[in-house]
Amino acid sequence: MAGKAANLALIVAAQVLALALWFSGTAAGPGMLREAAQAGAGFQAMLTGAVQAGFVLGTLASAVLALPDRFDPRRVFAIAALAGALANAAILLMPPGAVAVIGARFATGMALAGVYPVGMKLAAGWADRGDAGWVIGLVVGGLTLGSASPHLANALGGLAWRPTLAVASLSAMAAAALIALVRPGPRHARAARFRPGAALQLWRNRGMRLVTLGYLGHMWELYAMWAWVGLYLSASFGAWSGAEAEGAGPAALATFCVIAAGALGCIAAGWLADRVVRVTVGAMAVSGACCLLAGPAFGLHPALTMGLCVVWGVAVVADSAQFSASLAELSEPALTGTVLTFQTCLGFALTLLTIQLMPVLVGHAGWGPAFAVLAAGPAAGCAAMLRLRASPAAAQLAGGRR
Repeated sequence: MAGKAANLALIVAAQVLALALWFSGTAAGPGMLREAAQAGAGFQAMLTGAVQAGFVLGTLASAVLALPDRFDPRRVFAIAALAGALANAAILLMPPGAVAVIGARFATGMALAGVYPVGMKLAAGWADRGDAGWVIGLVVGGLTLGSASPHLANALGGLAWRPTLAVASLSAMAAAALIALVRPGPRHARAARFRPGAALQLWRNRGMRLVTLGYLGHMWELYAMWAWVGLYLSASFGAWSGAEAEGAGPAALATFCVIAAGALGCIAAGWLADRVVRVTVGAMAVSGACCLLAGPAFGLHPALTMGLCVVWGVAVVADSAQFSASLAELSEPALTGTVLTFQTCLGFALTLLTIQLMPVLVGHAGWGPAFAVLAAGPAAGCAAMLRLRASPAAAQLAGGRR
């Protein structure tokens, strides 16, 4: 397929299919815990944290070696998707709750380092001046929908963890086949030579540094919210009904709706970001407010709690496209894959802290104070992006439209 629209559609479809691996372990966790009495209370956090840790190590290695820029990104994507599918499927052969399960999730995260940033690079190659936000918004929307899909499989499968993992692995294998049909875009540029220090350009350039600080504020909140909103909804529904077990089934479908709603936010905000750079500030302001309102909404009628979480799900990821698109516009075309990968590495390293911090905060202070802590990220991100908007670097973004 030669056209821009067709290639972008293939890239997004492959992202949706491959990134089902990301939260397959999180979605399957409650079912595994019911079968594994030996698994501790921190097992659910470790399932998600292991993927994040593996992803951080994988993206760091990829950025230092400039893999997305030195090799055919389609081949990198396909190999990574297949490796992730195999690591994820290996869990089906392990006893639920075993330490090896955490290792398999770590390996899955390492493999995903060759999927998400590489997909952004492929998409950026098809971006014209002024539409990078919309183009990368499509890819981030694919990430969001793919991340939500295990929760849908979980809900439809009666909370059985084995079908959830199996569907995610088959999905990633299909993605590896699909990406082979993609053609690199006109802005795709291969690195002329190996430059180990190329990733540091991310911090030396003031505009790129401010974008990265904004991104880190965004990431402080995003994955902690995605990882724990399902248990929050389950506990809230159970508190309202008076029967904790009754909240688990509806919460799985509700969690899918909350996370999947973010896909629409990504596309819409990506389109707007090509016209109004400060859309990131608006998205983070809304998501930060939702962090603070999550406590008062706990235990209310499910429709009210769900309504807040859907708004939160849209806002919490809507600005992702702008951070990636801004970095792509400020970087050299031959280094786009490397700087995007390194930015992603820094962001996901930060998520390791917040994902592990949440259950500790919930246990000691409850859901309200725990989610309120996440509001610090959007607040810091807003400050960084407002500084960027006032700087000369903003003239290089979105065709000069601030």
